[in-house]
Amino acid sequence: MSGSGFLLLVVVVALAAVAVWWLFFRRDHGNHSPVFGTNPAIPEARSQGSMPTLKMPTARGWGPGEKPAAAPGLKVEAFAMNLKHPRWAYVLPNGDVVVAESASQPGRIRSIRDIVAHRTMRRAGAMQESANRITLLRDTDGDGVPETREIFLEGLNQPFGMVLIGDTFYVGNTDGLVAFPYAAGETGITAPGRKLLDLVPGGHWTRNLHASVDGKKIYIGVGSLSNIGDEGMAAEENRACIIEYDIASGTSRIFASGLRNPVGMAWEPVTGALWTVVNERDGLGDETPPDYLTSVQDGGFYGWPYCYWGRTVDDRVPQDAAMVAKAITPDYALGGHTASLGLCWLPEGTLPGLPQGMVIGQHGSWNRSKLSGYKVILVPFAEGKPSGKPIDLLTGFLAPDERFSHGRPVGVAVAADKSLLVVDDVGHAVWRVTGA
Repeated sequence: MSGSGFLLLVVVVALAAVAVWWLFFRRDHGNHSPVFGTNPAIPEARSQGSMPTLKMPTARGWGPGEKPAAAPGLKVEAFAMNLKHPRWAYVLPNGDVVVAESASQPGRIRSIRDIVAHRTMRRAGAMQESANRITLLRDTDGDGVPETREIFLEGLNQPFGMVLIGDTFYVGNTDGLVAFPYAAGETGITAPGRKLLDLVPGGHWTRNLHASVDGKKIYIGVGSLSNIGDEGMAAEENRACIIEYDIASGTSRIFASGLRNPVGMAWEPVTGALWTVVNERDGLGDETPPDYLTSVQDGGFYGWPYCYWGRTVDDRVPQDAAMVAKAITPDYALGGHTASLGLCWLPEGTLPGLPQGMVIGQHGSWNRSKLSGYKVILVPFAEGKPSGKPIDLLTGFLAPDERFSHGRPVGVAVAADKSLLVVDDVGHAVWRVTGA
């Protein structure tokens, strides 16, 4: 190697080392206390530039006898173990539980940060080979342990959301809504699916599904391609939104927009409103802006990418004053970068001593100096609105020193026997929470 070539290599290695140091050891000196509630005190934005904080624990999984910690009055046991990166659960009318097994796939490499981020995601268990299947679990005798485990569907494309309407089982693949024929009680579907609606893959890849109360429509959560419209808003068309699909006509429309990454959805029974949890943008600080839980208005716009938490402008983004002016303030802050994904309604009395409200699976942060999330919480409701502080239901997924995680909660669902099911992708498990 020539002298100039060696010097160039040294410079490249040095720059890479600086980039890695910046990504892994850079610290945000702002407020690290989780921001929760209907009137959060959100810290002033502190732009982190092109190299925002990146921090994620190593995936360790659960050892023999290990499990999450349940809140007082509750107990948790394994419902299913040794799944392959399970993400979401859906309870069929006969009590069978179907679990989508899928994982993130590498995106485009455009910078040193992307290289480090991909390696970090793999180490943390967030990026791996996707099983692309749905597994069925059946507990015949009601003892909380499934006797039957069968592959229900396979050959899918990063499946996530599932819903049964009549005799049709719908799956949210990352690239579209697919329908399969279903017969009550069957443990597997071999018939080919029908693609009903194309969805753009990539970026935030999960496609959750939620049926209307009358079973005539399906709501589809579609996240953004990028953080803040980094590739232009044309690339974000039909993204960062909830899409409404009409089953009878086969037509679709955007039900609500400006939602950076809406995932879990649930109906609130008092008002009949649709609610969702949304992951907000990166690069403005540990607690800025918070992820949130919100009711979803038909035709509503929630700010992304121009502004957050109402009309707080993100000056990194080319602005549109008209869009900012109509931005709706979310209902309830869930803490910065908690990656709140799972959502289900918990009726009062389902679990002993707990009020009614929304159960939320917080997958956990990777983009703040002090980690947040990594737990399952309950946001109490009264008269159709959030009321009070969140209640921790399951913790212990993250090590106290933040160096490793046993698991990361994602989907949540109430089973036929009124237990709470929690899907844990890094732990390759589904947990069952009941009264102690």
